[in-house]
Amino acid sequence: MKYSLSEAAKATGKNKTTIQRAIKNGKISAAKGDSGSYEIEPSELHRVFPPTAAQHDAQHPQSNDTQHRGFAFNRSDLERVFELEKALAVAREKAQGLEAQKDQMADTINDLRKRLDSSEGRITALLTDDRPKHISWWPWRRS
Repeated sequence: MKYSLSEAAKATGKNKTTIQRAIKNGKISAAKGDSGSYEIEPSELHRVFPPTAAQHDAQHPQSNDTQHRGFAFNRSDLERVFELEKALAVAREKAQGLEAQKDQMADTINDLRKRLDSSEGRITALLTDDRPKHISWWPWRRS
């Protein structure tokens, strides 16, 4: 069902001249009917001008607020969704960076453990020198 200019004004709570001005400026696309009156698609109208609460409640009298929010998003809801999507993308990037940092630190720890193990073996070998000691009776003579 297409809106006429006056129906569009009632549906949005705007003045007819405001809607006509939006059509002339190209913000809203509308076709002229055989009688010369504008025929405006509701989706095109509500893309620019949100519906008024009275008009929306008249169209959906049985719906409660929970169902209402599930089907009709206003601009602030959409803006909030976009903000949350941006925050989620930033959080994912941060998580990937932290994951890469964690992997790098794990590699460093493994390398340090290998170095420690090899140095412990060398230190133990130096401390436990099992070479036989030859004691000379003559101090000027070395063996």
